[in-house]
Amino acid sequence: MASLTNPQIYRLPAVELVANGRVLGKNPHVTEPVLDDVNKRIIEQLQRDGRMSYAALAKVVGLSEAAVRQRVQRLLDTGVMQIVAVTDPLTLGFARQVMIGVKVEGDLRPVAKALAAVPEIDYVVICAGGYDLLVELVCTDDEHLLDLINDTVRSVPGVTATETFVYLKLAKQTYAWGTR
Repeated sequence: MASLTNPQIYRLPAVELVANGRVLGKNPHVTEPVLDDVNKRIIEQLQRDGRMSYAALAKVVGLSEAAVRQRVQRLLDTGVMQIVAVTDPLTLGFARQVMIGVKVEGDLRPVAKALAAVPEIDYVVICAGGYDLLVELVCTDDEHLLDLINDTVRSVPGVTATETFVYLKLAKQTYAWGTR
């Protein structure tokens, strides 16, 4: 494994599975991104202001503009972060925003994939608890919502039940949870 002092992002080897003091092997599902302090500071700054210039970032983190540009590009290329514009659906003509709890029979993954392909659905998560999936969608009006629930969500093979939670007012939404 390369030195962690190198300013690149590394993935630690998969965590070892241990039983009774014996190493049984590696868990291939567990990797952990390792970020140095500079990359963490870059991410934190961009979470505050995604339009911050490379020059301004360079001043804050103490590197050259070129070095910051390379680090940001590496963070983007490796999928550690993304920079996006977040809009308010109500200002764009969408009168309804809802969360739908979905119960599924069988494999959850194809149902999640089918729902993720629906343009009006902006969030799909496989979860544990009372629902197998949580799905967020935006729509223009109640008729559009009815069509989406009835003709799209409930018609996906494997969906057995849904419960819709209509958003009345967004009290908080943030993407600035920082880094570890």
